[in-house]
Amino acid sequence: MLEAVLAQEPAIRLGFFIAIFAVMALWEVLAPRRRQVQPRWRRWPSNLGIVALNSLLLRLLVPTAAVGLALLGEARGWGLLNNLSLAPWASALLAVLALDLTIYLQHVMFHSVPLLWRLHRMHHADLEFDVTTGARFHPLEILLSMLIKLAVVAALGPPALAVLIFEVLLNATAMFNHGNVRIPASVDRRLRWFVVTPDMHRVHHSILRRETNSNFGFNLPWWDRLFGTYRAQPAAGHDEMTIGLEDFREPGELRLDRMLLQPLRSAAVDTSIVGRGDDH
Repeated sequence: MLEAVLAQEPAIRLGFFIAIFAVMALWEVLAPRRRQVQPRWRRWPSNLGIVALNSLLLRLLVPTAAVGLALLGEARGWGLLNNLSLAPWASALLAVLALDLTIYLQHVMFHSVPLLWRLHRMHHADLEFDVTTGARFHPLEILLSMLIKLAVVAALGPPALAVLIFEVLLNATAMFNHGNVRIPASVDRRLRWFVVTPDMHRVHHSILRRETNSNFGFNLPWWDRLFGTYRAQPAAGHDEMTIGLEDFREPGELRLDRMLLQPLRSAAVDTSIVGRGDDH
């Protein structure tokens, strides 16, 4: 039964993506957090186009998904968790926590290394912040991220079911915490102790460097608090804060071709290198 479920991993992930995307898109229409200046018709075709392109490239270039590698590891006894005598639930819990910490550290790394930041800054160059921003990543970043994930899965030896659960959770929370949705402040204060909320992650997309270099978590919010990268609110407030990067403000930058070529272009401002001073 379990193997049959894991064999349907692509369909399961796609189903959750479509369902959660639909819910978040509707929520954004019914209860938006911020007024958007850039219309959806200008942004969504490119943002969703990059999703389709990334999915195709992963299937062509990295046909062995993380779940498949975890299954192979279980069969051959690879990795740390496959060689520890732990209850299945404990192995699954540790695996999800370890994989989420990996994503946090990888995110910090992509802000800290100039060459990696050139890839990652495409995600930050969106002029608005909504559900499609959560999937707007350069193909080279997606491929590199997958290779890092495969290396961690090989070394960690997580249960395949835990990897599938993590992949679905990460995909779901990325769309949730990038949503332009209104959540009552009292609810947000409590919720962000358990999951990264839209108001928490929106700070990370601020044009101000000190705010861009905070709130790196995508799923669990605890790593930012533990490692001192947590920032509760943007200085200008959520309604007045500016989303994006200083060097890519023109609407033409939202085109798919400009997005793909962005890592090759120079930036006048070294926007987001962790630890290099503060904003003006």
